[in-house]
Amino acid sequence: MTERKPPGVDFESWVDKQIRDAEARGEFDRLPGAGRPLPADVDATYDELWWVKRKLAREGASVLPPTLALRKEAEEVLEAAAKAPSEAAVRKMIADINVKIREMMFKPPPGPPLGLKPYDVEDVVRRWREGRADR
Repeated sequence: MTERKPPGVDFESWVDKQIRDAEARGEFDRLPGAGRPLPADVDATYDELWWVKRKLAREGASVLPPTLALRKEAEEVLEAAAKAPSEAAVRKMIADINVKIREMMFKPPPGPPLGLKPYDVEDVVRRWREGRADR
């Protein structure tokens, strides 16, 4: 359907005619999912961005506010620090995340509050040592 709408013809009636003509030619007969209902969402409330959310879920993407993304990253760094191969690696990981936490504390972005304060490097290293002693 590459033809343009003729001048002076109402847009809605022109589109309706194009659809009727395509139906008459059988162009809608063998479409995937023909005759089956659209998939129902569990949450029946209408959301204007349903298609964006579905696309993000399908692509495995996530968009978090900066503060929540940093909280997630901080948790992941603590988990990684517990498994780090050396004390120097633990200190570097915690120092790096503390820089990010301090930046966000002093220049808060929009969104929910961060709710974090910099980690005590010595405390994290102490817990790392204790975790290594169990092995």
